[in-house]
Amino acid sequence: MVQPQSLVSTLAIGSDHGGLALKHVLFARLRDAGVTVHDFGTDNPASVDYPDFAHAVCRAVTGGSAERGILVCGTGIGMSIAANRHPGIRCVLAHDVTTARLGREHNDGNVLALGGRILGEELAWDIVATFLATRFDGGRHERRLAKLTPA
Repeated sequence: MVQPQSLVSTLAIGSDHGGLALKHVLFARLRDAGVTVHDFGTDNPASVDYPDFAHAVCRAVTGGSAERGILVCGTGIGMSIAANRHPGIRCVLAHDVTTARLGREHNDGNVLALGGRILGEELAWDIVATFLATRFDGGRHERRLAKLTPA
């Protein structure tokens, strides 16, 4: 298991009903690791609309009350689509530690999307710990990121 050597002290987290159980596990582990975590819901298993929670987490990140965000839905796909509609958000959908690491190194991802029905708890934790501990490489990647914002 990856140990969190977090570069992040404040994190926003949110889920829909499909990601609720995994969100609770990650919230507790992050808090135990010393990260301040703001939970933007949902808080029960009733069916809800994932964009509502993605938007809340993204507003926290772009507004500066959280350094990074984590979104969890059934697959992570819906959350990543909703998150990437926000200017300044670079949401990484990761299903393994390699994509989490590269999403930070190459894309300066500031929000991580996970699939609560796809990932087991230990793998999800390893992905989160990797995402939080990895620095952006900069260099040639900065030019590419600049092209993501339309002129």
